Amino acid sequence: MTEQIFSENSRKIMQNKKLIEKELPIKISSKQGIIYIKGRPEDEFFALQIIEAINLGFKVPEALMLKDPEFVFEKINIKDLTKRHDLERIRGRIIGTHGKAKQTIESLTDCIISLHDNVVGIIGHSENIDDASTAVQNLIRGSKHSKVYSFLERQRALEKAKL
Repeated sequence: MTEQIFSENSRKIMQNKKLIEKELPIKISSKQGIIYIKGRPEDEFFALQIIEAINLGFKVPEALMLKDPEFVFEKINIKDLTKRHDLERIRGRIIGTHGKAKQTIESLTDCIISLHDNVVGIIGHSENIDDASTAVQNLIRGSKHSKVYSFLERQRALEKAKL
């Protein structure tokens, strides 16, 4: 079976083709911006997620974490959560001054966040991804940064209490 996906970053994917093929038992080829993936269906699924993550701006080693079933990839479309038209300002809220908001969410959830156009991508362990997703969605909807951070800190304390 062969999967195909249009890729904005087909050059980046083809530059890292050997690394991706080494990590997953698949074959990757490209023709006119379309990436073709050939392999077992489950390996094709992981490869599609990895390529989608690379398209969203994740570095290749970060995207390759998705081959581990413990890691989850989630995409949030900003336009789906707000009717506001100043999307640049909303993206700025997620990133924060000098990237501080994004870094804080990443450190409190142990997830990796990337923004590309109006889509936010999150890679993380399955137990952490919901908190990171909720935090990003709350920022998009206009919650104060301090409320989002305190939510994440409470969630982190609950997780530690369970252990």
